[in-house]
Amino acid sequence: MAKYHVKTTINGDPAEFLCGTEQTVLDCLRDELGLTGSKEGCSSGDCGACSITLDGRLVCACLVLGVETEGKDIETIEGVADGDDLHPIQKHFLQEAALQCGICTPGFIVAAKALLAENPNPTETETRYWLAGNLCRCTGYDKIVTAVMNAAAEMRGE
Repeated sequence: MAKYHVKTTINGDPAEFLCGTEQTVLDCLRDELGLTGSKEGCSSGDCGACSITLDGRLVCACLVLGVETEGKDIETIEGVADGDDLHPIQKHFLQEAALQCGICTPGFIVAAKALLAENPNPTETETRYWLAGNLCRCTGYDKIVTAVMNAAAEMRGE
């Protein structure tokens, strides 16, 4: 099987890896680069546990091939915090107890960050709609939505 050399940017840093044509970016992140924050929940784009941004667009990493990321900018859950300083979304997930087992949490946080980058003042309905591609089997969604809404308010300085 042929391997391809891919150069990309991940969480603001240049990155290079080898991957086969059948490897997803999720496989490359986890297996080739050791970035295990994005989770494999379904391998079909239905659960959102592997959510990343690719050139600023929210995508399921299980649906994108690693070779397609050549020259692209990838952001994963590992790039959300600033060192030890948690992003407001992460802080509010903790404060609102919006997580339990943690499988879905990275995907929700990446999706919420993408939402707030596009719409810093979403309504509850807009937030629920945006996060509809992420499934949680433990907590229900009220605490997650509350965490995102509170993070949005903090980020707006309210």
